[in-house]
Amino acid sequence: MKATINNSDLHFEHKQWESELAFWNDELKTFNDRLGELAARWTDKDVLKQLEHYQNEFILHGNVIEDLQEAIEKHELNIANHESSLDITMTNTHMDVRNKMEAERQIYIDLKKEFFKFLSKYM
Repeated sequence: MKATINNSDLHFEHKQWESELAFWNDELKTFNDRLGELAARWTDKDVLKQLEHYQNEFILHGNVIEDLQEAIEKHELNIANHESSLDITMTNTHMDVRNKMEAERQIYIDLKKEFFKFLSKYM
């Protein structure tokens, strides 16, 4: 008996990922606002260096978010062209995007923890 993966299941997961990525984008905007507030408040070179570090990290994460959004959109279009189930290649593509989402989720969580510690120290 063959296992079947339905397009509707993958579509549902895509929608979850899209919502999560949109939330991360909103958070990054807020984090960048906090950086602006701190930049106006501090002149210490060490603090400014850390601000630049976070600014660069937020830019990098923004780029990863864009890449993930594009991968999800491309995969969504590909599965839309199949009637009800996918072949191995399409399933593997989905698993690849899932792994990238999971990896980015952990990296992003760690960055947020680090940034909140920084904020609590300098806000």
